[in-house]
Amino acid sequence: MNRIWIAVLSLVLAVTAPVEAGEGSKDIVTTAVEAGEFKTLATALEKAGLVDALKGKGPFTVFAPTDAAFAKLPAGTVETLLKPENKAKLVAVLTYHVVAGDLRAAQVTKRSGAATLNGQRLRFSAEAGKVRVGDATVAKADIACSNGVIHVIDSVVLPEGRDVTAVAEAAGSFRTLLAAVEAAGLLETLRGEGPFTIFAPTDAAFAKLPAGTVEDLLKPENRERLARILQYHVVPGRVYSEDAVAAGKATTLAKLPLRIDVRDGVARVGTAAITGVDIDASNGVIHVIESVLLPAAQQ
Repeated sequence: MNRIWIAVLSLVLAVTAPVEAGEGSKDIVTTAVEAGEFKTLATALEKAGLVDALKGKGPFTVFAPTDAAFAKLPAGTVETLLKPENKAKLVAVLTYHVVAGDLRAAQVTKRSGAATLNGQRLRFSAEAGKVRVGDATVAKADIACSNGVIHVIDSVVLPEGRDVTAVAEAAGSFRTLLAAVEAAGLLETLRGEGPFTIFAPTDAAFAKLPAGTVEDLLKPENRERLARILQYHVVPGRVYSEDAVAAGKATTLAKLPLRIDVRDGVARVGTAAITGVDIDASNGVIHVIESVLLPAAQQ
């Protein structure tokens, strides 16, 4: 795990130095250091101990925030991130700016996003002739390096720092699910490192169950049964919607297979329609579903 983080941060450091497009004789780190407008990024990479990693073979695609981009963060943010006790958080932010592979601007504009070395997905979009990466705008693209490419961005993009349970709680539409998770003794599990992919039924989904079902499941004597139902909604790993549909199936924490496909133009997992996708969390991703999934033996 540490090697992965180191590789990612090094990659970000390489992004710090912009060079003329087509000049690819220097690695990302050297290019960044010589650029002169990525001092904050370079300092962050050094504090994280990832400079050497960015000199690796790669290739990497780095979305590099300038010094001006870092200056737009709330006062004290950079100083706090650079403290030794916040190294893990700093790594998470920096790796969110790095994608494995050589992804040129022409490819970025054709994709909705890409998974970063952080694990979370970075969204791409085109608005008014400008390419957006998360909430940042690409100011300069396709700076070729010997081990990848740098795209300069005008803002620092921040990954989701909350775990899947906190993200669900903030949404306000998963109260029943969270109550069930706590009653089943799974709260601490889902707050753990993960990552997890959760097919999350809304409160309205639980309300569609026969009268009294939820109340019965929440009773202490039914804890094991409730846990199995909830585990049927969780897949190990971070699986985004396009990959889930492409795979066609997944094995859940309940060790049961779950079908994932598109039927009649509607994306479905098991018997439930998927109504929201790719909601990132620090330890996984959430997909919203309109019905509660029940293992065959419990239907």
